[in-house]
Amino acid sequence: MIRLFLVACICLGHSVVLTAGDVAKRPNIIFIMSDDHAAHALSCYGSVVNQTPNLDRLAQAGARLTHCFVTNSICTPSRATILTGKYSHLNGVPVFNRFDGAQPTVAKLLQAAGYHTGMIGKWHLGSDPTGFDEWAILPGQGVYTDPVFITPAGRKQIAGHCTDITADLALDFLAKRPAGKPFFLMFHQKAPHRGWEPAERHRLAWRDRVIPEPATLFADHRGFSDAMQVNEQTIAKDLTRGDLKLVPPPDIAATERAAWLKVKPMEVEVEIAGARRTLSGQELTRWKYRRYLQDYLACVQGVDESVGRLLDWLDEQDLSKDTVVIYTSDQGFFLGDHGLYDKRFMHEPSLRMPFLIRWPGTIAPASVVDAMAINPDFAPTFLAIAGQPVPADMQGRSLLPVLTGPPPADWRTSMYYRYYHDPGDHRTAAHYGVRTRTHKLIHYWKQDQWELFDLVADPQELRNLANDPAQREQRTVLTAELQRLKREFKDDDQFATAQPGHAVDSKPKN
Repeated sequence: MIRLFLVACICLGHSVVLTAGDVAKRPNIIFIMSDDHAAHALSCYGSVVNQTPNLDRLAQAGARLTHCFVTNSICTPSRATILTGKYSHLNGVPVFNRFDGAQPTVAKLLQAAGYHTGMIGKWHLGSDPTGFDEWAILPGQGVYTDPVFITPAGRKQIAGHCTDITADLALDFLAKRPAGKPFFLMFHQKAPHRGWEPAERHRLAWRDRVIPEPATLFADHRGFSDAMQVNEQTIAKDLTRGDLKLVPPPDIAATERAAWLKVKPMEVEVEIAGARRTLSGQELTRWKYRRYLQDYLACVQGVDESVGRLLDWLDEQDLSKDTVVIYTSDQGFFLGDHGLYDKRFMHEPSLRMPFLIRWPGTIAPASVVDAMAINPDFAPTFLAIAGQPVPADMQGRSLLPVLTGPPPADWRTSMYYRYYHDPGDHRTAAHYGVRTRTHKLIHYWKQDQWELFDLVADPQELRNLANDPAQREQRTVLTAELQRLKREFKDDDQFATAQPGHAVDSKPKN
């Protein structure tokens, strides 16, 4: 009953005052986040390339959001937004710069409200975690094999695969939690981030898989902005020998090995049906796509397996009914769509995030929610689940109303996006834009170029309508909405000239 009472109060905008006894009854919260897991690589989202049975368990027992979007599609800014409930220009992390841990975060608010808080896995924010009773984080990106973890007590290297180890540490946090307190755990996997290095059991299971190609693998981007023409995250031209797991010549000097692996090959000799062949052109692009997806999806398989371990543990400990479990990724990812890998662009594969949430007794099983959500909503949602007020300066809204009933009349019908990391590692031009239920308008402000897509008639975003005279009225409406959202979110262009940085790859003080 207390859960239903809390949801009702929060949805009605009432504050909730809980007694000490009520604190222990509040639901536990586990927030699982992977890195670069595209929504279209989950079978519950209709994947045609893989199956994710344990993530499907979450979807079947809870809700699946179909229109959840990131507001700045890159790792560090998304993580800062999730912690603060604020856009990049207000939390101070528009690119790969250090997160100021002195500012308010959802972890601090839940900790102050009596939750036992933990952060396990990929942090990637350049400063030590604050607001957590326990934490163990990867330095920078971390590594897949025998990773080092940083804790308040110092560094420790752990033998094994990073996905398995991160799950071990998360389960250890849960097993050793203090009695009589609800817990909030941020359980963050490194996988399936580049360089896509799965555990050996998963690599072997995927090494010979034939993977369907996306319809847009060889898309013609004539008529698009210059940004799509000059970016360096293409399957055809930008995957390196290291990405493709090519083996250096046995006689290469150790000092030359790294340089050899960074080369982007335009011809590759492979063995096919027992014969050696040299591939180039579209045939090579297709081979590169398969190699990339085989490793990427094998990494996803490890993430799915880790989710299954956690769900099984909750069942064994009789904690499932008292624990809210959420799964997402820090952004979307291109899986050969538009001929690309990576993220950054505002196009759908990069913009769309998976979001699954299970809360027995409160969220109906097998719910499909198409209300528009953004990652600034995550922190307010955690607070609402815990019966806590949402600070007025958070820019997101609790998702509980749309998870437990029809969307309120004033629920958003558009979302604002802004990407700053220009030129960055992949030469993705800085841009901002607006997405509505039916259209998307993108402005590459440094080039003063625009893209406009009709998402109903052209869901794969293949026809840029920005300069179509028949779309002049639609563009005017979208431009006005874009400017309205900029004002609403207090974006005054303070980071418009933000320079790429990699401070988050520096070592935290511990």
